[in-house]
Amino acid sequence: MFLVIRVRGTTGVIKNIADTLDMLRLNRISHAVLVEENPSYEGMLQKAKDYITWGEIDAETVAAMIAKRGRLPGNVKVTDEYVAENSDYNNIEELAKALVDGKVKLADVGIKPVFRLHPPRKGYEDIRLSVQEGGSLGYRGEEIKDLAKRML
Repeated sequence: MFLVIRVRGTTGVIKNIADTLDMLRLNRISHAVLVEENPSYEGMLQKAKDYITWGEIDAETVAAMIAKRGRLPGNVKVTDEYVAENSDYNNIEELAKALVDGKVKLADVGIKPVFRLHPPRKGYEDIRLSVQEGGSLGYRGEEIKDLAKRML
């Protein structure tokens, strides 16, 4: 499972890239979504690589994101009690493990698919360069967990 975070804004975005960002539900800077690892999503990530960053995420970070930034319709926080009542899982940690394993989706539980994060503490490195060049864009692998923790 990938965590995808939008880094750059909308000014001057080519239309087909803007459509791809809309399909990924990344409408604003610092919004994040969880996507599956499959060829169609990987193609979308490659197409929008100049505006987003992504990498593999673990269950611990997903649990922290759901607990801190997960929202239900009506902007209500997600709690362990809600997860126990509305899913087959007893708490947020079990739900996060199932999400990472691909057994369940956020929509099945009623949680909004987009996480509205803060800008990262200490800022982005450079929003015009890729991670390999010392910037913030593109594929960053396991390092996405560090960025996500700075944004919670």
